[in-house]
Amino acid sequence: MDEESPEMNRCATASGAARPQARFSLARLWPLAALALAIVAVFALDLDRYLTFEALREHREALAAFVAANMVLAALTFVVVYTIAIALSVPGGAILTIAGGFMFGSILGTVLVVIAATLGATLVFLIAKTALGDPLRAKAGPFLKRMEAGFQEDALNYLLVLRLIPLFPFWIVNLVPAFLGVPLRTYVLATLIGIIPGSFVFASVGAGIGSVLDSGQEFSPASVLTPQIVIALVGLAVLALLPVAYRKLKGRRS
Repeated sequence: MDEESPEMNRCATASGAARPQARFSLARLWPLAALALAIVAVFALDLDRYLTFEALREHREALAAFVAANMVLAALTFVVVYTIAIALSVPGGAILTIAGGFMFGSILGTVLVVIAATLGATLVFLIAKTALGDPLRAKAGPFLKRMEAGFQEDALNYLLVLRLIPLFPFWIVNLVPAFLGVPLRTYVLATLIGIIPGSFVFASVGAGIGSVLDSGQEFSPASVLTPQIVIALVGLAVLALLPVAYRKLKGRRS
């Protein structure tokens, strides 16, 4: 019995150590599961139908009256709705931004949109980083580790480019940095700054969209991105990449 006791103790210790780890792994996944269930519920209840231009046209008078009577409450409600929409990756961010400009004007609308979009994107980033990002990097092969190191070296500049130019859907740009180990502060700063120009453009359109709503004309958010605006956004992205290009060139010369 004396010889078996240490062995039994070691087995019990190993078993006890494994159980907390299993519970910890499951605990990491519950925010992701809750997010997935919320997304399914939104589409199952057809709530995304409210994030359309037709819905804005239909409810424009009610929205204007609500803002006029309860400016602070309307602003807080808008931020909450926008944050949830971004966190759930529901299509309609452009319409919401236009609605923000219609309800609050181009300046205040832009401020509210930037705050809400940054909050929603950060929420997705934290969930993805906690549930998948850290375990993925722990088991990653050399390719992902090299990619992670290269991205982290100029993460702020790369993220600014991805935010300035809509090359990829907004939700993809929310997730990828979590898998590449981007620090939270860098992610929030790049998101906050990078979405300002585009948000201002769409909010400005919303501030002057009353005539379009009155005329009954069809409207598409894609029509907002005129060649001049696209060129301006690309120019800002190029400026964001200049420090990266300079460091690369300096490194080669060294």
